[in-house]
Amino acid sequence: MIEIVPYRESWPAEFAAIAAELRALGGKHILAIHHIGSTAVPGLAAKDVIDLQVTVVDIAAARSLPFNEPKFIRRLDVQDHNPPGMSLPPEQLEKCFYKTTGRAANIHARIAGRFNQRYPLLCRDYLRAHPAAANAYAAIKIELARLFPEDMDSYYAIKDPVFDLMMAQAEEWAAQTAWSAPPSD
Repeated sequence: MIEIVPYRESWPAEFAAIAAELRALGGKHILAIHHIGSTAVPGLAAKDVIDLQVTVVDIAAARSLPFNEPKFIRRLDVQDHNPPGMSLPPEQLEKCFYKTTGRAANIHARIAGRFNQRYPLLCRDYLRAHPAAANAYAAIKIELARLFPEDMDSYYAIKDPVFDLMMAQAEEWAAQTAWSAPPSD
């Protein structure tokens, strides 16, 4: 079921706890860990799932992250969404994806310098800097969850293009402000 909840002040601390555990397990494989997604934007309503981006040097490092089973479950390698109008080669969108079995969290292992490694960081920072955009995005997610609580395909079929519109503005903001990806959280 898709449920959007009001922002929780506990999310940054929950991210920090999971990130500390990942750093201890991943050691030399991990270049950076970032809190991404809606739970990383203060005040933004979200699904109560912490998203973390683990940045690695290559896909072999992503596949060899020594996250303990049964706490972390590796899903199949997946590709991220390719925004409309972009012709990105598949390697720019590849990642390894893990879920936790305890506190709900998604771990996206992506390669440093790739399009999909930069994209969620820019999104997060844009929404942090633009509360009106964050509030509009929250309103859309809340309404989509109301309309499609059991239909993930329909939820994302609408949410992804809306997100792409917002990211077009984020790219302009990044160029105007000389934004660059921050160091590890």
